[in-house]
Amino acid sequence: MESEATILVVDDEESLLEALRETLETHGFEVLTATDGAKALALLRSEPVDLILADVAMPNMNGYQFYERVRENPRWTSIPFIFLTARAMDSDVRYGKELGVDDYLTKPVEMADMLATIRGKLRRAEQLTRRAALLGEDGTELRVGRLRIKPRQHRVWMGDELIQLSAREFKLLERMARRAPQVVPPTELVQVTHGLETDRVEAGTLIRPLIRSLRRKLGYSVGDMGCIENVRGVGYRLLPPGEE
Repeated sequence: MESEATILVVDDEESLLEALRETLETHGFEVLTATDGAKALALLRSEPVDLILADVAMPNMNGYQFYERVRENPRWTSIPFIFLTARAMDSDVRYGKELGVDDYLTKPVEMADMLATIRGKLRRAEQLTRRAALLGEDGTELRVGRLRIKPRQHRVWMGDELIQLSAREFKLLERMARRAPQVVPPTELVQVTHGLETDRVEAGTLIRPLIRSLRRKLGYSVGDMGCIENVRGVGYRLLPPGEE
């Protein structure tokens, strides 16, 4: 039996929703269900969830819109999110992956494949949680590829080169390093850099100049995203320098 991770399944086809519930519960998972994105958001506000499995084509709020709402909330950005949908065209798959979703499965799906994907994403999320608990919380060094960050000393190195950053640039880089390789929404970043709780539009306006400045100081030329990837409409992801 699996540990009792809680999975939120979102699909407007109620017969499939029930079949997924039965399968997942048989394998030891706790299961919550919703028939559209709006109902799923209401559940997320009241129930702890370890992974989300969602359809794309749904009434009221489709899967893409639901995903973006989830990633806007700092409390939910670390929850693994998987699309399970009949939209199997290459353009649909590419769009879903461009949004930053953790995986994209197409119907009909082999249950063994779905379970393997779910287990893998939960295992990775647990590893990231453990790493966050071990790194940086006590002021120890953070490493992302060639980047080294010492929070207590407020110092950053790219390889052997010491990088001089402003206080806000340092806070921005530190938060992305703690969350790497996950995408961090601007609304979360602006809370760290400016101490503000605001909407995505204002947050993006405040964060973009800091991102540009940080890229330049890390040695990337104008127009080059470098190790700070912009995931359109979602946020920013720190990649190990040299692997971007």
